[in-house]
This record gives sequence, C-alpha cells and structure tokens, in this order.
Amino acid sequence: MNFDVLIIGGGASALQCALVLGSAKSKTFAAGKTIGIITHQRASHLQDALFNNVLGIPAQTLGKDILLNGKKQLSTLYPHVQQIENEKVISILSSENGYEITTNHTTHFTKVAIIALNYSKPFTIEGLDSFIEPHQRANPAKDRIQLKNKNHLIKDSLYCCGTISGCRSQFAIAAGSGASVATDILTIWNNNTPTKVHDKV
Repeated sequence: MNFDVLIIGGGASALQCALVLGSAKSKTFAAGKTIGIITHQRASHLQDALFNNVLGIPAQTLGKDILLNGKKQLSTLYPHVQQIENEKVISILSSENGYEITTNHTTHFTKVAIIALNYSKPFTIEGLDSFIEPHQRANPAKDRIQLKNKNHLIKDSLYCCGTISGCRSQFAIAAGSGASVATDILTIWNNNTPTKVHDKV
C-alpha cells in the first residue's frame, strides 16, 4: 500500500497526529492525500493509565478507553484515514520516493513516515538504530530511549512524536507533540505557509 503519510503507533501522539491530518480533508492542499496509521496498541502505556489531570477529559477516565474511543473518533470523523490493525513494524528503510515500511504481514511505501511509539526498550525496528539515544527528560533509572531529532524531524520526511521524540510521559505533552508534527506536515503541503486546522461553531 502506498501513502503520502504513514503513522506508526496507536497511542496518544499517534492518534492526535492522525486526527489533525484527517481534519484537513476539506483543504485544497490536502485533497487526495493518502493517510494511514498502524494502530499497534498493545505496548501503549495508556493501557494502564488513569486520568484525573487532563483538561477536557473527565476524571477517572481510563487510558484503555481513550485508546478505543480515539480509534472510533478517527474512523467516524475521518474515515479516509486508513487504520491498519494487527501489524507490527519490523523495519523502516529509505526508498526512492520516501520509506519502505515492512511489517509482520506486508510492506507499505510512504512519502512521509512518523514514528509515534513509546520510549521503552527494546526498540527492535530495523533501520533506526543509528538514531537511538538515552531519553533526555525521563528518569535515568528507568533507562528510556528517544530518537535523535530536531523539532520532531529525524531526517528528510521522517518524523517522531510523543515520548520517543524526547517528550515527557504526560498525556497532554505527548498528544500535543503529535499535533505539532501534523501541522508541520500540513504546512509543507500548503506550500510552506504556516498552517493549522480549527473548527468553529
């Protein structure tokens, strides 16, 4: 399958990134863009989370419910964003027009790839070893990792967001990181004109 953007991950940063990208569907610069997300969630730290301190999310909300509801929100509002389930990424390699992403089931090609996984070891995706470094904002005793990046950009057309980008493991920070990457991509699509997507009443 070929994509303009393929997001790898199913947690807060990945889903938020997909929602912002999906919400630009009515914009001329986003017309015809193919967006995908590999929603592998079993390793997400949200599975065991309980939220009381996130603006707009009711107290006692469970992280596992956010994961399920986030996927439902994405499919309901922006069904053109293809959700790919039951696939785990094995390698990410540069190709002629972007990146070749191999999973345990198939191979995808994308112009832009976004890594939105958590910051735990081991990190087993082939092709990214040279970018792995100790996490700069996590407790050193937890031995977390991040991917070397500048403002979420690892190298040309390869991004990371959430904790793997060096963000702290705080829901609002991780989600905001995903939104930031999405608006960077929308800006590029929009002839490098600074771009965001807001709905209004």
